[in-house]
Amino acid sequence: MSMPSFLARHARAIVIVAFALALAGLASSFTLPVGLFPQVSFPRVVVDLDAGDRPADQTALLLTRPVEEAIRTVPGVANVRSDTTRGSAQISVDFGWGRDMIASTLQVDAAIARVLPSLPPGATYNVRRMDPTVFPIISYALQSDSLSPVALRDLAQYQIVPLLASVDGLARVDVQGGETAELQVDADPRKLAQYGLGLDDLVSALSGANQLEAVGRLQDRNQLYLVVADHSLQHIEALRKIVVKNDPHGWVRLGDVADIHAGYVPQWVKVSEDGKPAVLFNVYEQPDGNAVQIAAAVRQKLAAFRLPAGVRLKNWYDQSELVVESAHSVRDAVLIGLLLAAAVLLLFLRNLRVTLIAMVVVPLTLAVTVLLLQVFGMSFNIMTLGGIAAAVGLVIDDVIVMVEHVARRAGAAEGGGEEAVLPAAREFLAPLTGSSLATLIVFIPLGLLSGVTGSFSKALSLTMAAALTVSWLASAWVVPPLLRWLVDFKRWHDPGFTHDQWLSRWHGRLYDGLSRRPAWLLLIVTPLLVIGAIAYTHVTTGFMPAVDESGFVMDYYTKPGTSLPETARQIGQVEGILRSMPEVDTFSRRLGTGLGGDLGQSYHGDFFVRLKPDHARATEDVMSDVRQHVESEVPGVQVELAQLMEDLIGDLTAVPQPIEIKLYAVDPTQLVPQAQKIAKALADIPGVVEIKDGVQLAGDALNVQVDADKATVEGMTVGAITQAVNNALAGVVATQLPQATKSVGVRVRMPDAMQWRLPQLLALPIRAPDGHVFPLSRVATITTENGQPQISRENLQQMVAVTARIEGRGMGAAVADVKKLLARPGMLDADMRYELGGLYQQQQIAFVGLTKVFLLALVAEFVLLLFLYGRPGLAVIVMACSLFSATAVFIALWLCGVDLNITAMMGMTMIIGMGTEMAIFFVSEYVTLARTMPLHQALRTASRDRLRPITMTTLAAILTLLPLALALGAGAGIQQPLAIAIIAGLTLQYPLVLLVLPTLIGLASRRSHQPDDGRVTKGFQ
Repeated sequence: MSMPSFLARHARAIVIVAFALALAGLASSFTLPVGLFPQVSFPRVVVDLDAGDRPADQTALLLTRPVEEAIRTVPGVANVRSDTTRGSAQISVDFGWGRDMIASTLQVDAAIARVLPSLPPGATYNVRRMDPTVFPIISYALQSDSLSPVALRDLAQYQIVPLLASVDGLARVDVQGGETAELQVDADPRKLAQYGLGLDDLVSALSGANQLEAVGRLQDRNQLYLVVADHSLQHIEALRKIVVKNDPHGWVRLGDVADIHAGYVPQWVKVSEDGKPAVLFNVYEQPDGNAVQIAAAVRQKLAAFRLPAGVRLKNWYDQSELVVESAHSVRDAVLIGLLLAAAVLLLFLRNLRVTLIAMVVVPLTLAVTVLLLQVFGMSFNIMTLGGIAAAVGLVIDDVIVMVEHVARRAGAAEGGGEEAVLPAAREFLAPLTGSSLATLIVFIPLGLLSGVTGSFSKALSLTMAAALTVSWLASAWVVPPLLRWLVDFKRWHDPGFTHDQWLSRWHGRLYDGLSRRPAWLLLIVTPLLVIGAIAYTHVTTGFMPAVDESGFVMDYYTKPGTSLPETARQIGQVEGILRSMPEVDTFSRRLGTGLGGDLGQSYHGDFFVRLKPDHARATEDVMSDVRQHVESEVPGVQVELAQLMEDLIGDLTAVPQPIEIKLYAVDPTQLVPQAQKIAKALADIPGVVEIKDGVQLAGDALNVQVDADKATVEGMTVGAITQAVNNALAGVVATQLPQATKSVGVRVRMPDAMQWRLPQLLALPIRAPDGHVFPLSRVATITTENGQPQISRENLQQMVAVTARIEGRGMGAAVADVKKLLARPGMLDADMRYELGGLYQQQQIAFVGLTKVFLLALVAEFVLLLFLYGRPGLAVIVMACSLFSATAVFIALWLCGVDLNITAMMGMTMIIGMGTEMAIFFVSEYVTLARTMPLHQALRTASRDRLRPITMTTLAAILTLLPLALALGAGAGIQQPLAIAIIAGLTLQYPLVLLVLPTLIGLASRRSHQPDDGRVTKGFQ
């Protein structure tokens, strides 16, 4: 059965099924997961280790190295990197892309569990898989002038967290800030000495007095009873009455030797909102969660929750806003594109019904595409939404060429009519299929990319490939029946024969002039090649496109070893700078931790700054202004600024800075001075800012050196004395007092121990087993050690990483200057080597992959042309024109000041397919005509016949991509380089196909000795 007869017989069924699928796609749009990024499993696991307080070198030796060696045994581990500070470490484990990261995470956990018994006593670890869901989707701050920090944290922990726990798709809610209540027993050293007591005696008395324990079961009179020994202490007065010593002189109670009062659990993390103490809670989604729905449900529950009087709730981050705004941008881009495409159709075809059919088919195609996204298990995110917006221009192409061809055949004055619609569609099926394949096969190598680029491009390419496939089906099988039913071809005739004369005249003059003087090609091609070469050398390169997110993350560092209060004081000046910025809406601050779970230090933290919705200056300009103010007004503070997506991607790939110079040496002691030397030299490179030498000091230390012989004389061991010092400074949680919703710890400690000076520490009273008390100075000496450095290692080698960011220039140019700097004689010592990492390394991996994709696309297009026409010479000419159109991409990016990044390279790859698609429309017509007329007449006629459809499709594609190229709306910047690349390529490919391609085919035919008046059956080979 032929296509026309099949369509005529089953047209109603085909159209009904198409619209039913569109309705299903529309329903799917409400249930599809929504997130900022594609649902990607990043091949990275982070391990947090903690073993109390100990020197960094001992921590690296006893804690970090054994765990690193255990992790290296896990299958698939590609890279292990660690940072070790006093008593804690963070290990980053990288695997190859494509691995099952759930299984790999469990294997890492099991490997650490095997070596846990050999680690220092009390060592703990946490293993977390890195993916976009490790960052919150919405965050709030609680502040109050009336509630205590404890009550404010309890409000978040015991009321708000359970309230939100029932939200569908929510993974967890983390609470930061505030204070945790505890009872503190401050022992009086003099009274302890008077009664011959030590801290251990107080701890034992407390632990023994507060008991609640099931001691057995008893059966009596047919009843089974649980026997409970209950001596639970409920309040401070009960603690004061605990007997700690009983001798012939009387009882000594806890209240006699210690002051018992309410206090806070010691913590080394402080958070604030807009410069005032606050409690923050962050909401995290499950991997398959819908960020928009979760955020809406959280807002709804919090709006219905009645806060205590005097408590203020403020939203300082909402990821769903960017996703929603991106979706609105896509909606607007689609609507604008449809309206502009409708204008093109009306301009050339002058029929409202024909235009209406095209405007119906495009949304139908997009709706079915959404249905396929759900079938493939994908989500709405910035890449799939951008893919839908970018696909509109390609979808409208298919519809336009089919509508135009059918209109030309069925709307002809002679031989037209309703009966010509389906045969015309059958006639155009082969060119439509070939042109669609030309674009589709480009997405096959794009989908094979790995790494960060592959994870993002896969979502984009699958979306666009699905849209193009549905577009082909709709254009071939839905458009013809709709045209046949809705357009009266007896009354309407194709206006192209009378209304497009101006376009045909211009085309005829240019075509005839170029045919008579082919040498003009050199005058056209040579300048474009020269300008393209200049643009290639001057266009800046980058990694991910810049997007104005109306917010940014600012990491800050004070002098290593600075205490929490002093760091907070210095950062208060930075908060003043932020408050003075008119664009800043609100900001949250963390000290001792970070949004991405950084290794905690008292001198390091971060801000998240949220700008006002309609801020006048671009986010990058505000960031630059903040950086300059901090550098000039707060010289003791170093800052690093990045927009959230850049920071998030950087954290997911381990290093968020664009420039990272990893230094290795045979002698590790040479690393620090070498890193400082390179960091100083980097300051002379234009555009390189926020330079860090990588030498992170963990602050000063007091080394308590216990004399084992003197300890033995006192009847003590080195370990017992060390434990006594630890108990005095950190305290010991002796027991827990139960309350209604929580338990409160009871900490025994020396009063104000954290504020002690050296003489007070030396005078610490220690009780020996025989009861006598002696000062610490009798058995130990204390020395000061300045600036203990953190220890960084990569694959078991000690390493220092110098990092920097780039401002005002491209990544490629800046890194090229860095390489020149490192190549200078004397810059690096003889036994020193370096590697470049950071986002530049990710960029290079991406560019290598995209280059391979570009070459594979060329090969695939060439093979397709061979299958379609069987003429290698013709295929070479078509590919040369498509390849030449890529020069326009570099020129456009250079003129627009846009980086050559991964989305621009994806657009340049796609232009190969789209350029070939445009050429196929012409070549298919030429091959058909060449069977019945002389070659040069066939070329001219084919160019004239395809003038209108190619003009229409080119105009429609450019106009539909224009909103993306102008980056209208939030999140549109992600696809801006891709849109610019496609528009530039199509703009150049348009005259290449209609004028240059026929001329080249004609020249090649002459050289193959084809007679001018001969009939072409095979064409040149």
